Amino acid sequence: MALVNVLYAGSFDPVTNGHLDIIRRTQKWAGTLTVLVMQNEAKTPLFSLEERVALLRKSIGDERVRVESGTGLTAAYAAAHHIDVLVRGVRGVADCEDEQRQAHYNRLLAPQIETIWLPSRPELQFVSSSAIREIWRLGGDISALVPPCVVDALSKKK
Repeated sequence: MALVNVLYAGSFDPVTNGHLDIIRRTQKWAGTLTVLVMQNEAKTPLFSLEERVALLRKSIGDERVRVESGTGLTAAYAAAHHIDVLVRGVRGVADCEDEQRQAHYNRLLAPQIETIWLPSRPELQFVSSSAIREIWRLGGDISALVPPCVVDALSKKK
């Protein structure tokens, strides 16, 4: 298999064990892996962009994975940084529909970049950042869903 430059982009607010699983699985075949923490203007994040980058770096703990931040279009970042493949995690049918639409737009903007979907593991299928934020806001235990550094960072937000 040829080595490829892979980009995994998201808002990661917060990073979850599902995100980390996609990163670990991608590392097995990627030549280089960049995790791009994006600022989504349509969302009000719980963590700042800088906090999310720091939490990802601490959670991944592997210098071979680059963690960067960005704004704007993922396809534009990918084209500017010579990315070959965008990797996306999908949890179910609803994610597939959304990701199909996004892959179409990315292909229009950067036709040389492929999108690959990795299905989530069954035990992580229902893990989402928005659900974790809601459980945390209501006082629930999220320690099985996120890395320990996220639990620590959230404890400081109360």
